[in-house]
Amino acid sequence: MTVRLKTALIGAVAATALVTSASAQDFPKKPVEMTILFGSTAQTIGQLLADLMSKNLPEPVVPVMRSGGGGSVGYQYVHSTDPDGYNIVWNSNSISTSFHGGKIDFDYTAFTPIAKISTEVPAIAVRADTGWETIGQMAEELKASGKKLKIGASGNGSFTHLTTEALLAAVGLSDQAVNVPYDQGRAPVELLAGRLDAAVQWPGQFISHHKAGTLRILCLTSAERVASMPDIPTCAESGAEGVDIEMWRGLAAPAGTPEDVVMVLQDAAEKAVASEEFQKASQTLGFEPAFSDHTAFGELIARDDDTLAKLMADIGLKAQ
Repeated sequence: MTVRLKTALIGAVAATALVTSASAQDFPKKPVEMTILFGSTAQTIGQLLADLMSKNLPEPVVPVMRSGGGGSVGYQYVHSTDPDGYNIVWNSNSISTSFHGGKIDFDYTAFTPIAKISTEVPAIAVRADTGWETIGQMAEELKASGKKLKIGASGNGSFTHLTTEALLAAVGLSDQAVNVPYDQGRAPVELLAGRLDAAVQWPGQFISHHKAGTLRILCLTSAERVASMPDIPTCAESGAEGVDIEMWRGLAAPAGTPEDVVMVLQDAAEKAVASEEFQKASQTLGFEPAFSDHTAFGELIARDDDTLAKLMADIGLKAQ
């Protein structure tokens, strides 16, 4: 009787393993929905990624815009879905800024990392007619004149706002600046219209104006120069010592998504990032392809969460 029971149990376990394996092989059986949190270059890159992943899967990856609340609207939606791989999010450091800023009541551990896809480095830009060539020169002239700097970012507590505060602190302008939030995608317009003296945003919004000579990108906030923009200095080189800030973007699914399903999505993402089309797009849009697997990506998210929590606490934006 005992032998028969053990045999039956072993058979049941084997059958379950077989079903799990088969489910991964068959995944996906229907379209996978990718929630996109932001417009502008984030939306463009996300849509391209979804299209390229679709070429490596039996069903398409469909991008759906769910913007608002600094990413919180989209995170809340995906968090509420079943952990079956059919709802994923085009995520970023915003998972940590949303949580520590009090916009959502769950942190990064509510999601299973799939893969890191890219990095983007914030840029600070000014009108070319200001005559400012470096961020250091801008700071010196403002301190000498006593004038306030009207500087824009895309919302209180956003990643560009945190970057702005770090830059102002690095050049000693924290008490001499007025933060002016602007609507999504309007940084160049606000600068050109004279409503802002400077703006911090993703370089993809500034590049065409920089090349045309109407705006000047003073610097990028990474520790090293960006390969696609080798002529633009880092902010440390430009007079803001110690600044080293990058945003990662990647894919995540609700916590509890089966690992074999995660691997299917990870592999499709890796092929998409390696494609010639994605590599060419990085040159145009001003981002860096930077694939990492789900394990390494998870470790990065955890480290970054600690860093952002401390930064937000230092400037009074941490709600938790």
